[in-house]
Amino acid sequence: MAAKLSVLTLVKNREGHLANLVRGLERAEVQPDELIVVDMGSDRPVVVQTTAFAANVIRLEGQALPLAAARNMAAARATGDHLLFLDVDCIPGRTLPGVMDAALAQRDGLICAEVRYLGPDDAEGDWTEADLLFAGMPHPVRPFPVEGMRMESNYGLFWSLAFGIRARTFESLGGFDEAFTGYGAEDTDFGFRTEQAGISLLFLGGACAFHQHHATYDPPLQHFEDIIRNAGIFYGRWMRWPMDGWLRAFSERGLVSWSEDRLEILRRPLASEIADTLVA
Repeated sequence: MAAKLSVLTLVKNREGHLANLVRGLERAEVQPDELIVVDMGSDRPVVVQTTAFAANVIRLEGQALPLAAARNMAAARATGDHLLFLDVDCIPGRTLPGVMDAALAQRDGLICAEVRYLGPDDAEGDWTEADLLFAGMPHPVRPFPVEGMRMESNYGLFWSLAFGIRARTFESLGGFDEAFTGYGAEDTDFGFRTEQAGISLLFLGGACAFHQHHATYDPPLQHFEDIIRNAGIFYGRWMRWPMDGWLRAFSERGLVSWSEDRLEILRRPLASEIADTLVA
């Protein structure tokens, strides 16, 4: 019996982005057997409208972004042997589900798909994949092969935007560690635990996802408390700091005292400081 492919995504108040993700899956050469959506307390409960494949929406109440717990919940509900995790901002290219499914049949690894970044209006209206390919910009420090898979030795480059893994392997790793609550470091920890377990990190060519533009904060001061807490958990486990660019930015603003082995909050960011970091 052929392995089943489950696509998993998390959403909080990004209905338009989710609709584009679903549209991408509907246009795929190989459609998934199911889509699992975890709604992390959206203001309006999420509804997925598609007849192309089964869609299951799970509501997870709360005001925070429980990313680790939500990904684990999605995986627990999935029935597929192969899991494709997609950030809700990612529109899958038409070849991505099929290429990832075939890659997981070939290799028992942690497989990252290429993500190309779109501008503010690139996924508006009745877009085509040709439009997205023309507009999408590759990541500057994550080179992907044109086709096939290549081994990546730096597990710090794992990203959770678009990746595949066998369901049994995900379960053997214990999923994402729910000690990391809210935003930050849970994906880097997952990558490091994958390396510790001797599982290959692979970069997949021949398929990609397109990251839809959204307003962001640089640095993400709106997640200040989560980042500091999760950075401390990560350091206690791995004896190195994650998210060092953000921690450096916090230190330069006088928010934290940060050294090789110590991180301490000096003050919380003001609402005006958070607003000033917004990048439209």
